[in-house]
Amino acid sequence: MLKNEMTELLQIQYPIIQAPMAGGVTTSKLVAEVSNSGGLGMIGAGYMTPYQMREQIKEIKLLTSNPFGINLFVPDKYDVIEDEVKSVNEILNPIREQLNLPGKDSFEIPNFNSVFETFIDQIMVVIEEKVPICSFTFGIPSKKVIAELKKNNITLVGTATTVREAVENEKAGMDIVVVQGSEAGGHRGNFIDGYQESLVGLMSLIPQVVDNVNIPVISAGGIMDGRGLMASFCLGAKGVQMGTAFLTCIESGAHKVHKEAILNATEDNTILTRSFSGKWARGIKNKFFLEMQRHERFLPDFPVQNILTQDIRKTSSAQNNQHYISLWSGQSTRLAKCQTVESLFKNIITEAKKINLDILGPE
Repeated sequence: MLKNEMTELLQIQYPIIQAPMAGGVTTSKLVAEVSNSGGLGMIGAGYMTPYQMREQIKEIKLLTSNPFGINLFVPDKYDVIEDEVKSVNEILNPIREQLNLPGKDSFEIPNFNSVFETFIDQIMVVIEEKVPICSFTFGIPSKKVIAELKKNNITLVGTATTVREAVENEKAGMDIVVVQGSEAGGHRGNFIDGYQESLVGLMSLIPQVVDNVNIPVISAGGIMDGRGLMASFCLGAKGVQMGTAFLTCIESGAHKVHKEAILNATEDNTILTRSFSGKWARGIKNKFFLEMQRHERFLPDFPVQNILTQDIRKTSSAQNNQHYISLWSGQSTRLAKCQTVESLFKNIITEAKKINLDILGPE
């Protein structure tokens, strides 16, 4: 029941991928535990330097002999407009003051060329370290990058929020596509359609994508247990990618304030914001979300806004202050539990098998 072409392609026992959450959540222990439990552990390397990536890959290889993967952000062109940076700093400075941080006028923001060079260096690390699976968010890499990865027998996983984006992933040569429903926590993976157009619920999105692509489809967004896994199967997906469910696990590197916020939240506590990073993302609303809401349409795009709020997020985190950190979360918060990765897997598989038995009866 739980074996299919996706598990075969990724060489895993169960069709469960741990979402590659960037920013320190995907510790070596979390990634390795997921892979050791029969799923696919993923490093969220979006904000990592090539050196940090290499170090973590080596660390994980010591903790598991099973396949694991890595996720990279595909860089998109952006402009740094000095006046825009100045006006955003004026909005952020009162918040900095509350956190005993110095006010800022300007900021050193890397240009697109240096960000792109870092991305190419990251790709080289993936190849050199022979990471078997590489996934992408925020777009599709160039034909040249895809060809180089394929030449090195690396399985490629794309991200889509609409049928059109999924079709483009298949055309580009992705082996698998993750479809991200509007319920998903963290950043939206849209790259063709606007953020409003890309807010398709997962139940609607899966069957429409399945009918339009030939590669395996992985569902993502609000899936926390065996029920979500089986529902995804019924709609034609070959597996699931779960973020929030793993974020509250004991092995996750998420801040304790972040974990507690999710464990105490209800399904109506999450909203979409671009205040933290300049890219739309779903998280639990806090003081920062609410104070920045009226400024959202004037904020610079990712990664500029992300760099501007970095000192605020870092300091809040150090102060255990949940008001100004990004509490990314999907909509199924009531289903989140503080448990080990092993327990999460055991519960998902037991529940999925029971549902299968209830529906189909004994084989």
